[in-house]
Amino acid sequence: MDPQQHWRDVYTRKAEDQVSWYQPHAALSVAMLQQAGLLADAAVLDVGGGASTLVDDLWQAGLRDLTVLDLAPEALAVAQQRLRAQGLAAAAEAVHWLVADITAVTLAGHRYDVWHDRAVFHFLTDPDQRARYLAQVARAVRPGGLVLVATFAEDGPEKGSGLEVCRYSAADLHATFGDRYRLLSHERQTHATPWGAELHFTWCLCKLGAQQG
Repeated sequence: MDPQQHWRDVYTRKAEDQVSWYQPHAALSVAMLQQAGLLADAAVLDVGGGASTLVDDLWQAGLRDLTVLDLAPEALAVAQQRLRAQGLAAAAEAVHWLVADITAVTLAGHRYDVWHDRAVFHFLTDPDQRARYLAQVARAVRPGGLVLVATFAEDGPEKGSGLEVCRYSAADLHATFGDRYRLLSHERQTHATPWGAELHFTWCLCKLGAQQG
């Protein structure tokens, strides 16, 4: 099955709060970004954001230049409906909702101050996919911008939503991105699923340096 159809089926079959990655608030993401000096006028791209509540939390924190990218339009629709239900119709209209594959979409150069990815990168098991992803980061994020990526930890699950994944320690994840990304902080997170299972994640927050050479 092609990846887009897989994720569309997931969001068609399951409620927002019944998927393994559900969290009522993106507390760790927001905390790590704020500790790194997140500004209210920052342009943020949430890669694979789907129905995530990160967009709610960032909007409530005063950020307005927000883009949420996902393969599944059904997931983005859930987030829009949730914002409206909270009385945040302005957010539902103002956020840029982008249905796309992050390894193939054309993004504007140096458009974003923050690249956020909670658990897309670990699904890229093919080296060519990872190379395309890294090229997107380097193109879309301005020099000095923040890159926050979370994956399954080295002792995390071998599959996610039925798909194979790559697992990373903080050192492995940072090495995959390379020296152009200055590591600001990293975290290990134990995430509880809605049914009580524990999933171990690795988080790395980096600052993108200037183009080398």
